[in-house]
Amino acid sequence: MSQTSEFVSEFYGKEVQKTEDLIFDACCVADYDLSLLGPITDEVKSKRYGCGSPIPAMLSGCTVLDLGCGAGIDVFIAAQLVGPQGKVIGVDMTDEQLEVARRNVDPIMANIGFKNSNVEFVKGRIEEIPVESGTVDVVISNCVINLSEHKEKVFKEIWRVLKPGGEFYIADIIADRRIPARLASDKRLYSECLTGAAYSGDLTRTMRRAGFEDVRTVSSRLLNDTIEGIRFTSATLRGFKIDLEDQCEDYGQVAVYKGTMADHKDSFLLDLGHPFKAGEPVRVCKNTADMIQQSRFAPHFAVSPEMFHMGIFDCSPGASASSGDDVQMAVPTGGCC
Repeated sequence: MSQTSEFVSEFYGKEVQKTEDLIFDACCVADYDLSLLGPITDEVKSKRYGCGSPIPAMLSGCTVLDLGCGAGIDVFIAAQLVGPQGKVIGVDMTDEQLEVARRNVDPIMANIGFKNSNVEFVKGRIEEIPVESGTVDVVISNCVINLSEHKEKVFKEIWRVLKPGGEFYIADIIADRRIPARLASDKRLYSECLTGAAYSGDLTRTMRRAGFEDVRTVSSRLLNDTIEGIRFTSATLRGFKIDLEDQCEDYGQVAVYKGTMADHKDSFLLDLGHPFKAGEPVRVCKNTADMIQQSRFAPHFAVSPEMFHMGIFDCSPGASASSGDDVQMAVPTGGCC
C-alpha cells in the first residue's frame, strides 16, 4: 500500500468517526431518498462520506459493485433496490469501516425484510478490484476515486469487471485545473476529497484510455470550497461498457421513452443533455442510441434504425447546475453531452 493509501485509510479508519468530523463540504453532502434511509441503522448513517447519491434507475435483479463502500450506506440503499434476486458487493481498504458495515448487515436486512442477505463486503483496493471479470451490471462509487493516485487503473478495472452493456454511475469531485504537487501532498486536503481531484480534461482522457469513450454528466454541483483559486465540482457521471465513437455522429435516429420505468413514469434523465419525456420523440446521436439499445434501458425505449451518416450531431449540452445559484463548471464529457 502506498503512503497516500495508508494515510487515507488511517484518516477514515481512526481520525474521522462521523460525518461531522469533516471540515470541508466536499464529501459530506449526499442527497438520499429518505424512504431508503429508514431501514439503515444510525451507526451506518453517521458514517456517510459522500458527495452525491450515485444510485441509478432500474437496479432490480442487478449485481451492483460499490467502490470504496466505507461503512456501507450506499450498499444498503442499493440492496433495497436490487431486491432479493440481486446482489451488492462493497469493496473498501479500511478495516475499521468494513467492521462497521459487517456488524450492521443482520439488523439492516431484518429492517428491510429480507430473509437472506444480498450484500457482501470485501477488503480490497479499487485499483485491483477483487471481483471476477464481466460479472457486474452496475459499478457505483461515492466520492472515492479522487482519493486514488492511479485513476486510470481504477477505470480499467471498472471496465474489466463490468458486463457488456453495463455502466458505472459515480459521484466524484473534479477540479477546474491541475492540482499542484504541494497541495496534493497536504494530507488533510487530500483525504477530504479535494486535492486528489482530477482536472476535468485529464479525467476525460483517463476514462477514454480505459475504454469509456463517451462519459455523460448526470448532475453537477459547484462546491463552496476554493483553494488558491482552484474551484471544485461534485459531479455524477455515467459511462457504459459499450464500444462508442469519440464524437457524436448523426445517423438520423430518434428515441422515444415509453414511460415504463418504475418511479420514472413521466420522464427519464439519461444525462444533463438528454432528458426524455414519456411518449415524446427526441433526435439522438448514434452514441446515445447505442447507450440505450445496448444497456438494461433498451426495453423502455423505441429507437429508430440508422438511416445514413449526416455528419456531426448538432448537440448542445443544455447543462445546468443542480442549484440555480451554482456556476456550471466544465465536467468530463466524451461526445456531445
